[in-house]
Amino acid sequence: MEWQVSQNGSLALEADTVPAALGRAGVTKASDKREGDGATPLGCYRLRRVLYRADRIARPVTVLPCRAIREDDGWCDAPGDPAYNRPVRLPYPASHEALWREDGLYDIILVLGHNDDPPIAGSGSAIFLHCKRGDYEPTEGCVALAPEHVRTLLAAARPGDGLRIS
Repeated sequence: MEWQVSQNGSLALEADTVPAALGRAGVTKASDKREGDGATPLGCYRLRRVLYRADRIARPVTVLPCRAIREDDGWCDAPGDPAYNRPVRLPYPASHEALWREDGLYDIILVLGHNDDPPIAGSGSAIFLHCKRGDYEPTEGCVALAPEHVRTLLAAARPGDGLRIS
């Protein structure tokens, strides 16, 4: 199944349409996506795996691969590093994003298959579906939903499903 996210900021979820936050710079063609541009890439991305904060929430109901985030989990965003757009253990010498956050955005993360097979340096990293900030404030390029909508999607998602941003 393909879960549809429209560039106007909505996601078709079961029989409903729910709000979705997208990048602060809007959307861009996947071929034009660049590291740090703040844009959400258009296209269809496989749902890879789920990460969650076990100290804050219960394990999400999902058949997708799922594991708890650890305090030393990070994601490399340095285009010149061999671990670019891959999970890393902190401390890590190259530029990276910490997945253990205090703001709740990463209480649930759905890792999307953007620029990961194989990663192309500079074409964007850490494109996730995660929990929203405030009243659907823009992201750095990810898709963000209310936590209850993330949980609903994860409960219905199956291996091989994709998220289409169009």
